[in-house]
Amino acid sequence: GTLWDLAIAEVEKRENSDNDGKHVEVWDKSILFMGNKNGGKTTIILRCLEREEIPKPTLALEYTFGRRARRHNAPKDVAHFWELGGGTSLLELIRIPITSNNIRSFSVVLVLDLSKPNELWTTMEKLMQVTRNHVNKILTKLEKTNPEVATEIKQRMWNNLQRDHPDYELVDPFPIPLVIIGSKYDVFHEFDSEMRKIISKTLRFVSHYYGASLVFTSKSEALLLKARVLINHLAFGYDKSKSISVDHSKPLFIPAGLDSLRQIGPPPASDSDIGKMRANTPLELWKKVFEKTFPPKSFCDLEDTKDPAQDLQYAEYEVDVVRAQKKQ
Repeated sequence: GTLWDLAIAEVEKRENSDNDGKHVEVWDKSILFMGNKNGGKTTIILRCLEREEIPKPTLALEYTFGRRARRHNAPKDVAHFWELGGGTSLLELIRIPITSNNIRSFSVVLVLDLSKPNELWTTMEKLMQVTRNHVNKILTKLEKTNPEVATEIKQRMWNNLQRDHPDYELVDPFPIPLVIIGSKYDVFHEFDSEMRKIISKTLRFVSHYYGASLVFTSKSEALLLKARVLINHLAFGYDKSKSISVDHSKPLFIPAGLDSLRQIGPPPASDSDIGKMRANTPLELWKKVFEKTFPPKSFCDLEDTKDPAQDLQYAEYEVDVVRAQKKQ
């Protein structure tokens, strides 16, 4: 099924639904997967779509889709899966999948490689910042052109937190639904328990702060199934899971809104250390504590590429996407 087939089907669907008067609502959702290079994004997508292929490295921006019928003989719902390759080096490309036309039905899955804690915060921060800025730009535009939708999206960010949640005033939910996946749990599980605790607590804080769901996964079927539950909720509107696992000696599984700052506890550092750290926001404080244990590698995804076509200052979205497809 190419994009064209989908487009044709979409047009026919719209025309048919107008003719016979009774419109069957077909669910149409999009998810953008991003995160560390070689962090396991493609594997997770293939498992969600129940495909048996061997994952290939993702070059730039890849697209695939899945279809499911909710009931026998019902029209199939479509979920569009986009995947951004290259870690944080191709961030400009997120403008292609996320547009003002589909922002209402868009979600983000951030896959962070638990086996590389020194890259974890930087990767997370860059990807979240650029995505959030892009989404906010779209929302600002929508406020002028379609204020109802803009309001609906802004209210929806708070849906996961009940108004009486004690952290209501202290968090800053991401503008569109977000799932954070900690991948390579099998490697992470071999880490020293103190290191595991710092990483787990930090990711719990970050995901609670952003109003996101959090799940740790590896190649194990049981853990991939857990990730699939959260992703299928976004992709096909399947039921949310009510189960929760916050035990740091096991893989974390925390659907959005079920954690709290009180349960997470303070950043894992001594009071005197925390006193010395100058931070303006809770997020900044957690970052400083985390990076004290895991100093960020001054890593740049572009070090190994000296090809001018790869240079961000010459980036042109449309050309780059076509090039990437051709290269593939």
